[in-house]
Amino acid sequence: MVARRRLSVRLGSFFVYLEGIRRREQEKIWDPPVIYEPSRSCYSSISNATSTKSFHILRKRIKRNARLVRYVVYKETLIDFKDHFWTFLGSFLGIGLIGLLNDKQFTDSDSLFLIGSFGASSVLIYGIVNSPLAQPRNLIGGHVLCALVGVTVHKIIPDQIWLSSAFAVSVSIVLMQVTKTLHPPGGATALIANIGSEKVKALGYMYVLSPVLSGVLILLFVAVMVNRFAAHRKYPANRNWYKVWERKYFTRV
Repeated sequence: MVARRRLSVRLGSFFVYLEGIRRREQEKIWDPPVIYEPSRSCYSSISNATSTKSFHILRKRIKRNARLVRYVVYKETLIDFKDHFWTFLGSFLGIGLIGLLNDKQFTDSDSLFLIGSFGASSVLIYGIVNSPLAQPRNLIGGHVLCALVGVTVHKIIPDQIWLSSAFAVSVSIVLMQVTKTLHPPGGATALIANIGSEKVKALGYMYVLSPVLSGVLILLFVAVMVNRFAAHRKYPANRNWYKVWERKYFTRV
């Protein structure tokens, strides 16, 4: 009996509590939420501020790019008389000696082709001495390798000039890439072995020794001497380029 009375009292208190909650919920007054609607002037001020900021950013970018363009133009048009003098002297001596050496040995057309090939090398070793393509390993290896390929291809395909020329130049480029002796004028050396006169073709593998190797050594000797007198130049970049017996030789510039 006592337990029942306690249970009824608790249930009664619980129902009274629920009734109080229901009445409080009914007596509450719900205010509608306030929706903020910005005016047209607010929209215009926001858009003006955004456009002004974008304009300032665009103006800064234009000024920065203009400064960069002026700097590049200044550096590219800067005249260094000393550097130009040594470039002219080295190229003049190198090509002059090669032309003098080959004047009596080859015809005018052959001399023109050979000087054209060595002239391209002169641009690199006298004008862009810091280029990896202008280093002695690339100069000697590129020309000699391409001369060997050119003569070999001509012996294999002697009658089809267009085919032998294309094949010789293509194989020469690939071999220069493999041996890390890439030298762009070397392609002309391989080409001359196939399109030269009968006097050049009759040389056979002697074409590799003279005029190719002899001309390359003349260019290299003049380049080393001229660039040694120029204090602001360093050629070759690797002073130990000739040490072919070292293990890490083929990984150097």
